Amino acid sequence: MSRYLVLYAYFLRFSFSKAMEFRVDFFFRVGMDALFYATHLAFFWVIYQHTPSVGGWNLDQTLVFAAGIFVADALHMTFLSNNMWLFPFLVNKGDLDYYLVRPVSTLFFVSLREFAANSFLNLLLAVAILLWALGRYPEALGAGQVTLYICLVMLGSFINYTISFLFVVPVFWLHNAAGLRDTYFGLSRFSGRPDGIYKGWVRRILTSILPFALITSFPTRALFQADGLSIAVHMLIVAAVTFGLLLFLWHRGLRSYASASS
Repeated sequence: MSRYLVLYAYFLRFSFSKAMEFRVDFFFRVGMDALFYATHLAFFWVIYQHTPSVGGWNLDQTLVFAAGIFVADALHMTFLSNNMWLFPFLVNKGDLDYYLVRPVSTLFFVSLREFAANSFLNLLLAVAILLWALGRYPEALGAGQVTLYICLVMLGSFINYTISFLFVVPVFWLHNAAGLRDTYFGLSRFSGRPDGIYKGWVRRILTSILPFALITSFPTRALFQADGLSIAVHMLIVAAVTFGLLLFLWHRGLRSYASASS
C-alpha cells in the first residue's frame, strides 16, 4: 500500500508542475467549471419558481443534491477523466506496454496516472458549495446521517468510475471507443436529475443495469430518508458487481491486447 501512495504522490507532483506550464488553460478550465455550477444551480432555481417539489424533493433538498453532483463530477474530472480519455490511445498505439512492465497494478496505473490539477480547485469549490447547501438546510441533520451521506457520495463516485471504464475497455476489441465514450457522456446526464422523476422500467435500469441514478441521487435520498441502510446495501452490491465485471473484461482484454512488439 505504501508503494502505491508514494507512486501517487509522484503523479500529483508531475500533474501540478505540468498544469503550471499552461496557466491560461489552467484558469480557463477553473472558470468554465465555476460557470457550470452557476448555471446548474440557476436551472433548479428556475424550476422551483413553478413547482414546490421535483421527484419528491423540495428546493433545499435539491440544492444538496445539486452540490453532490458537483462533488461527484469534480472527483471524476480530477482523478479519472483524463485517464479514461487517454486509455484508448494507449491501446491503439501500443503504449500500454509501458504500463504493463511496471511492478504495480496496470489498472491502477492507467486509471490514476493523470491527475487534473485544474479540476482540483473546482473540487474544492464543489465541496464549499456542498457545505453551504448542508449548512442552509432548515432541519437538523445528525452526524450519522451526514457521515453516511459522505461515504455514499464516495461510493457513488467509485460506481461512476467503474461505469465509465466499462464504456472504454471494449477498445481492446473495437479499437475505437469514441462511440461508446460519447454514449457514456450522454447517459451520464441521467445522474443529474433526481431519481424520483424516473418510473417503471426506466428507473429499474438506472438503479441496477446502468446505475447512473445511484451516483448522487441515492446518497441524497439516504440523507433525507429513513432507509439509509438499505440504500447503502444496494449501492455496495452494484459497486461490487460493476467492479467485478470491469476486472473480468480487463483481464480478458489484456489477453487480446496486441502490443507494439507483437
